Amino acid sequence: MKLKVVRLRKNAKLPERAHSTDAGMDLYFCPNDEIQEQIVSVMGFPVPSRESALLSTGIKVEFPSNYMLEIKNKSGIAHKRQLVIGACVVDSGYTGELFVNLHNIGWKTQYLKAGDKIAQAVLIPIEVCDIEETSEEMFNKNTSRGEGGFGSTGTR
Repeated sequence: MKLKVVRLRKNAKLPERAHSTDAGMDLYFCPNDEIQEQIVSVMGFPVPSRESALLSTGIKVEFPSNYMLEIKNKSGIAHKRQLVIGACVVDSGYTGELFVNLHNIGWKTQYLKAGDKIAQAVLIPIEVCDIEETSEEMFNKNTSRGEGGFGSTGTR
């Protein structure tokens, strides 16, 4: 299977795996106009502490309808720079530019340069299901867990 990719800007980098066995393909920051690119090349694009930024990748992707593209954290970026992903599902019907929603959960502003790795994308098969409403009486309530939720299994 192939992931079709269109570069929207000449400096956009195609997704790539650092190693052939990696599940995720690295996604890169690509400023969305020449003015932003000039500013980013000098100072970097700021992601202030405790704030979010929607970063452009400069690419569009196409993949089969029985898949989704999930945008995931890069472990080093999450650990070292406290930049984590939000809004991470890309549906096959989406035809626009890929954006990465980065949240800075740290205490310092982080600065990104054009071409920096900002996330990874994983292509995941999905099973589309039909929704069937049922009554409480017909719902399977006979499980060992029951309605136990957050913290119901203890900490050890």
